[in-house]
Amino acid sequence: MKRISIAISLISILFCSAILTRALPEDEPEFGYDEDSANGPQYWGDIKEAWETCKTGQIQSPIDLSTNVVQVIPKSGSLKYWTYNPQYATLSNRGHDVAVNLRGDAGSIDIDGSSFFLQQIHWHWPSEHTIDGRRYDLELHMVHVSPQADGTNKTAVVGVLYEYGSPDPLLSRVEQYLVDIPKENEEESVGEIDPSEIMSGKMFYRYIGSLTAPPCTEGIIWTIDKEIRTVSIGQVELLKNTVLIPYAPRNARPLQPLNQRNLRLYVSKNKPLY
Repeated sequence: MKRISIAISLISILFCSAILTRALPEDEPEFGYDEDSANGPQYWGDIKEAWETCKTGQIQSPIDLSTNVVQVIPKSGSLKYWTYNPQYATLSNRGHDVAVNLRGDAGSIDIDGSSFFLQQIHWHWPSEHTIDGRRYDLELHMVHVSPQADGTNKTAVVGVLYEYGSPDPLLSRVEQYLVDIPKENEEESVGEIDPSEIMSGKMFYRYIGSLTAPPCTEGIIWTIDKEIRTVSIGQVELLKNTVLIPYAPRNARPLQPLNQRNLRLYVSKNKPLY
């Protein structure tokens, strides 16, 4: 009987070990935002060869949008550069953030005569970009792509910054789904979303940078709306409670060097600069 008990105990230990071994890869994210962690932002370029640009790239994002280096570009007429359409969307928990995925033609933005089509919207907390050193409470990214003749895509991202205040209409629209969002990498329909409600376009910054998460691909055209919106504390906390625990405190990459890049602020001649 003693030998049988020992054998059962060993089998139980091995079984539990196998479960733990399978669980570890899911519990430990590939990359994180804790600067004291072995998979923190300063180590992203060492985790995978495909992510080397996170370490070696010279035009990385995010950056500080500083009035000391910005070149002001006055433009006559309207600064509206987008045409968006209401479109059905799904909400997904990607583990490190929450994304709204647009289905069908949600519209586009025009950059130097090229159309970039809106594909997805997601959030970072706190903001990744800063303005004159000030970091805001939330940043929304609208990801656009422009198909090229060689089969590749160019990417343009529109960023919107938020400070605590009144609730944000877009998050109010989807927060009922955030309460009971499906598991990581699953999607849930949220009905129709109108991206035109997000933009103002009175003034905006523009520069060439990178994705702010691995693989940190460069050549991304960034447009940051200068108008600061408001979001409630509860809405940001709801976003935090949705993602995996390692990402809950923050999912914002630290600022990257400007490295002599051109930073422009487009303003209407009919609008005051500040």
